[in-house]
Amino acid sequence: MSRVVQPKGTKGSLKWIQRLVNERPDLINQQLAQAINLHKDSHINWLSPLRTDDYAEYRDASFTQRLGITLTRRTRESFWPNRGPQWDALGNTDSGIVILVEAKAYLGEIVTPATQASETSRKKITTSLEETKAFLKIRSTVDWSGTFYQYTNRIAHLYLLRILNKIDSYLVFVYFLNDDEMEGPKTIREWQAGIKVMETALGLRKNRLSRFIIEIFIDVRELSSPALSEN
Repeated sequence: MSRVVQPKGTKGSLKWIQRLVNERPDLINQQLAQAINLHKDSHINWLSPLRTDDYAEYRDASFTQRLGITLTRRTRESFWPNRGPQWDALGNTDSGIVILVEAKAYLGEIVTPATQASETSRKKITTSLEETKAFLKIRSTVDWSGTFYQYTNRIAHLYLLRILNKIDSYLVFVYFLNDDEMEGPKTIREWQAGIKVMETALGLRKNRLSRFIIEIFIDVRELSSPALSEN
């Protein structure tokens, strides 16, 4: 199914992104508004993962439906097979800006497995990843369907929305600090070091989509107050 119901998160990025969106959206909204130069009167609407929607996450056709957008210039189906990226959070603004979110709580989440897609699906994935790399003028010969695949397929979908379909959209990576249970980074510098290694390997340093890729750092201690917890 393309709407994936999630349990209430008890640890890691699942726990923190749910708390962030449902209980302290102000923490991400402030940073995000500044990063994308959002007008002071604009409002950010979070569409997932909502407590009132079973904390559901969205992928494939359901993620565009949830966002209320239509890919008319280049369809999702022609660009990517089913079982594509499952977004940790989705949002938009009242001015129509689309926000795609991937969340991380510890450095090990950066290094993700290669695609496990079937041969037919893999061909479509490889073609679209190579198209994205060509647009970005990536010189690296690293296989984007291998290590760091989760990161690259998110970049490809930003390319699908913003470049191919001219939809005002941003890809937001939320990096949580001080998740002691997951032994996550305590400082922004620790995260940035890991991100730099990944981006350098992929040839993504200062690319043509860089200004539409936002990094936000949230300290989980601001999400851990007993006053914010559900009974």
